[in-house]
Amino acid sequence: QVQLVESGGGLVQAGGSLRLSCAASERTISFYGMGWFRRAAGKEREFVAAISWSGGTTYYADSVKGRFTISRDNAKNTVYLQMNILKFEDTAVYYCAVGRSGSASVAEDDYHHWGQGTQVTVSS
Repeated sequence: QVQLVESGGGLVQAGGSLRLSCAASERTISFYGMGWFRRAAGKEREFVAAISWSGGTTYYADSVKGRFTISRDNAKNTVYLQMNILKFEDTAVYYCAVGRSGSASVAEDDYHHWGQGTQVTVSS
């Protein structure tokens, strides 16, 4: 089973930036869509961003559009989430996930392998 390890989280002031990475243990993720989700304290996990296997299609939640950018480097089995102009409400545990197909998807049910998550805390 593929293992995903997120990194890059931390504490940042509002308006700052962070870059999350999601490294996979297998090259096979190159054929699958990838997604980032987040769960804030006391809330349900929500979609953040998704990217197709080729990187040609990306989707974003309205709340992060224009501030976050998802990308991937299939040669490194890694997916990234560049987060700019961070807001207090972006505070959450961020998870990456492998899709069930090569397409990008906003639906949590379309993902079947999940990382352990990385904490992002934005101070106001």
